[in-house]
Amino acid sequence: MPSGLLIGVLVAAFCFELINGFHDTANAIAPMVFTRALTAFQAIALCAVMNFVGALTNESVAETIAKGIVNVDVDLVVILAALLGATLWDVFTWWRRIPTSSSHALIGGLIGATMAYTGTVQTIRWDGVLQKVIIPLFSSPLMGIVLGFVGMRLVFELFANWTPRHANAFFSKMQILSSAFMAYEHGSNDAQKTMGIITLALVTVGQLDANAGVPLWVKLFCASTMMLGTAVGGKRIMGTVGEGVTKLEPASGFVAETSSALAIAVMTAIGAPVSTTQVVTASVMGAGSAHRPGAVRWGTVGGIVRSWFVTLPTTIALGAVIELVVRLLV
Repeated sequence: MPSGLLIGVLVAAFCFELINGFHDTANAIAPMVFTRALTAFQAIALCAVMNFVGALTNESVAETIAKGIVNVDVDLVVILAALLGATLWDVFTWWRRIPTSSSHALIGGLIGATMAYTGTVQTIRWDGVLQKVIIPLFSSPLMGIVLGFVGMRLVFELFANWTPRHANAFFSKMQILSSAFMAYEHGSNDAQKTMGIITLALVTVGQLDANAGVPLWVKLFCASTMMLGTAVGGKRIMGTVGEGVTKLEPASGFVAETSSALAIAVMTAIGAPVSTTQVVTASVMGAGSAHRPGAVRWGTVGGIVRSWFVTLPTTIALGAVIELVVRLLV
C-alpha cells in the first residue's frame, strides 16, 4: 500500500501538472487566437489533444529530472516540498499574468528542498544543472529569437508578391498546423518534468528500480492531467504572450509557433527541460523585430525577462523553506 506521504506527493504532482497545463496553455494558443486562426475554444481543444500525444513520446527530460539534478537519495518530504514550492510560484505568476517557467520552478524547488534536507550544496549535480538548466536557459530563447527573425525574413522574401488578404488566408490555415506542432512539443518537454519527479518518488520508496524508466501509468497520469489543465485554459497569460510583446498577424504567428516548436524539439532531444514560455516569447520577439525593432514592446519584454531570472532563485528559497516546514509537520 502506498504511504500517506507518497499519496501526498501524487496529489501535489497532479496539482502542479494541472496548473502547468493552464499556465503554459498560452504558449501554444495565444498566437493562433490573437490572429483569429481559430477561436479560443477550438485552439484549447486542439492543444489539449496534442499536449497529451506529445507527453507520451519521450523520456529524456524525465530522466534529467529524476537522475540529473541531485546525487543523493532524497526523502519524500524533499519531493513534496519541491512540488509545493513550484506550484505556489506558478499560481502567483499566473495570478499576476506573468509568463514564467514551470520547468525552472520545479527544478529550483528540488534544488532548494534538497539543500535544506542535506544541509549542504554538495548533493546537487551542479554540472548537470549547468548543462541541462543554465545553458538552455540562455540558448533556447536565443535560438527562438534567431529562428523567429530568420523565418520571418524568409516569409517576406517568398511571399513578397502576395496580397495581404491572400497571405493572411494562407497563414491562418498554416497556423493550425504550427499550433498543433507547438502543442505537441510542449507536451513532449513539459509533461516530462512531473513524470521525472514521480519516478524519483517511486524510486525513493523502493517501488521502482532506478533503471526501470518511467512507468506507463505515470506517463498516462501526467499526460491526462496536462491535457485537463490545458482544457481549463490560460487566458490570463494569453494576453501577455499574444499581444503584449508585439502585434501578431497570421504570418508572424505561424513563424513564431514553428520557430518555438523547432527550438523545443532540439532541447527535448538532448534532455534539457526548457521553458516553453521563454522560447515562445523569444520567437514572438524575433518575428516581430523582423518587421522593425520598434514593433516589439520592449518594456513588456523587459518585465518578462526579469521574471525569468527571478524564478530559479525564488523557487530555490521556497523549496528550502517548505521542506523545513513540512519536515516539522510530518
